[in-house]
Amino acid sequence: MKNYFSSQFKLGILGGGQLGKMMLYDTRKYDIQTYVLDPSAEAPSKIACNYFEQGSLMDYDTVVAFGRKVDVLTFEIESVNVAALETLEKEGLTVYPSADTLRKIQDKGVQKQFYADQDIPTAPFKRYASAHAILEDAPSYPFVWKSCTGGYDGKGVSVIRSAQDLEKLPEVPCIAEEMIPFKNELAVIVARNPSGEVTTYPVVEMEFHPEANQVEYVICPARIDEQVAQKARAVAEKVSKAFEHVGLLAVEMFQTKEDDILVNEVAPRPHNSGHYSIEGSYTNQFEQHVRAILDLPLGKTASKVASVMVNLVGEENYQGQVQYKNIENIMQMDGVTAHIYGKKETRPFRKMGHVTIVDEDIRVARATAEDVKKMIKVISE
Repeated sequence: MKNYFSSQFKLGILGGGQLGKMMLYDTRKYDIQTYVLDPSAEAPSKIACNYFEQGSLMDYDTVVAFGRKVDVLTFEIESVNVAALETLEKEGLTVYPSADTLRKIQDKGVQKQFYADQDIPTAPFKRYASAHAILEDAPSYPFVWKSCTGGYDGKGVSVIRSAQDLEKLPEVPCIAEEMIPFKNELAVIVARNPSGEVTTYPVVEMEFHPEANQVEYVICPARIDEQVAQKARAVAEKVSKAFEHVGLLAVEMFQTKEDDILVNEVAPRPHNSGHYSIEGSYTNQFEQHVRAILDLPLGKTASKVASVMVNLVGEENYQGQVQYKNIENIMQMDGVTAHIYGKKETRPFRKMGHVTIVDEDIRVARATAEDVKKMIKVISE
């Protein structure tokens, strides 16, 4: 086995946001050398990597030059130059997840078509060159509009109830998706290493903010029937096998009124739905990603305790130097851990951190999470 620990081995990470920062908790634990590329001079990962470089993740030459400095390359964000990854792979660099996996996922239209081609259950959809093209197709309302590229954290997704709603949208390639009446939004994280070892985390349940279309609470385990949980894990494994990814794959799903499971979308990296695992699991998702891409044995995915994760996002009407109002109050509460991402400036709904609440009883954890949400406020000076 290659010596990754306390050695000259270099792991490269494209993207230095909070996901990269949390991955670095574990590379530090194992003394694995890390190189990070990010466009921001204030990237959260900057404080914890061995080498930091500021540069565009979408610039071909920048990504190729960065990749040539490392032994294995991974990413914590999908918006990277895939052609650069393909060049690096041809030169013999190990890139996980692969450029091929990322190419299928980066464009939501391609991703949805992939599910249809692979017989993976998903909501009915159509691809369009622009919102105007949808209008010409005389759609039936309501439906869900999604931008094919560039969407994240609720951006690039809208519920369309009338032609007037369509007229407000940017003229970009997009999909129109049938609105599914669902009971729950669920997620399963699948880990896979190059040797073919595969494991899934327990099913989590996601509660969304109605206005920002962002996850407010992630609840583990999901409060669903065991048969539905088994079905969700099986669908997630099928998706993982189809993509042949290495690393982590977060699979977001709908549980329909009839208890069918439909795949919404995936992310080939650590994911918001797995943050609970830092406090709640035997092996957190960030360590698991590192284990998977380095072809190390995968860790145990079971939960040690029930967990609820609360996103800390910027309050509306605040922009500027961040302040975490009442953080000391939540730190007095049993089973509560705050994670601050290191972004100096808050904006409305910007993800600034998260809080994990653990308890033997999921109902107690969920009630505490509500108290935390009411108490802590992300504001500016």
